[in-house]
Amino acid sequence: MADFRKVTDAFTVAPQIAPGDLAEAAAMGFTLVINNRPDGEAPGQPTSAEMAAAAEAAGLAYVHIPVIGGPGPAQVQAVAEAVAGAEGPVLAFCRSGTRSIVTWSIGQAVSGARPRDELIKLGASAGYDLSGVLGG
Repeated sequence: MADFRKVTDAFTVAPQIAPGDLAEAAAMGFTLVINNRPDGEAPGQPTSAEMAAAAEAAGLAYVHIPVIGGPGPAQVQAVAEAVAGAEGPVLAFCRSGTRSIVTWSIGQAVSGARPRDELIKLGASAGYDLSGVLGG
């Protein structure tokens, strides 16, 4: 079983998942998968095309929003729009899940959707320290 880390009822992050994990994600009720990992980052990593095909086969929407280093405004906006447009719960992943939760949380903070202290607590409950990114 993949290491899915629930952040909110609508948003979950995970370290690198495999194409076979997407059927499990669909069975758990996810409707959209966001891949925040650039292709070719590590040997043996599934490509975005492989993940997109597996997502489609599982009946999931899929978007590739690669984040290299820290997320920029374009990635933050793209993730925010993808999550807002999703028809149900979203699963986002990268190598460790950190870039996925950081990108999402910055969007939440900038938009005012959630206060920084709440985001830091949500991150901690999922196993991520967002205090350095969000302050607090």
